Amino acid sequence: MLHAETSGSGPRLVLAHGFTQTARSWGRFAGLVGAGRELVRVDLPGHGGSSEVHADLVRAGELLAQAASSGDVPFDLLGYSLGARVALHAALAAPPGLRRLVLIGGTAGIDEPGRREERRRRDEALAVELEADLDGFLTRWVASPMFAGLRDPGLDERRRNTKEGLASSLRLASTGCQSPLWGRLGELQAPLLALAGANDARFAVAAARLAREAPAGAFSLVPGAGHAAHLAQPELCARIVRRFLDDAR
Repeated sequence: MLHAETSGSGPRLVLAHGFTQTARSWGRFAGLVGAGRELVRVDLPGHGGSSEVHADLVRAGELLAQAASSGDVPFDLLGYSLGARVALHAALAAPPGLRRLVLIGGTAGIDEPGRREERRRRDEALAVELEADLDGFLTRWVASPMFAGLRDPGLDERRRNTKEGLASSLRLASTGCQSPLWGRLGELQAPLLALAGANDARFAVAAARLAREAPAGAFSLVPGAGHAAHLAQPELCARIVRRFLDDAR
């Protein structure tokens, strides 16, 4: 079972965070997108209150779906980066009650086996690095180009994670470990919104492809934002997401 923090009332919106973050890492975006909603913020396997839960992406998707659908209440699902990949796995399992799916900085995996294996080896090297010096790893991680321009990359909250939990996430649920899901996007039963920062070229391409290959897909770029578009432009991101979710009411 995954740890989750719930607040508010109304239609249920479930949030799944990125690598090294926690359920509390959503900043102003959470309050903006969650206004008038029951907001369920989940700690993914290896993170926060779920640090001792070790799971690959398939199992993580199952656990996320269980956390989202508790009480048999209809829900919308939003995932960012690692959370987007877990949310996609959850959605492909067609959990009852799923209305709409939002992916921010997401991908359905690396198609080419050689590139995927190269990424898996890089992720293993990162796992070894963080096991040796977690605080140094986190400091370097938030200083990477992915988070350029963010006023607060949330380093203090990321420090709540354990090296054992984060290492397990890299070894079990990284992009290098992910079997590509591009060929399964036609199975999605819920409408999909794929978002990416306009300055995040690689994930902008992935978002466009996700929307194009889903049966009911929409695509939006967020100007003035990199990989963490919802943190860089919380107001704009929240407006885009709320408009998409409100269409389902």
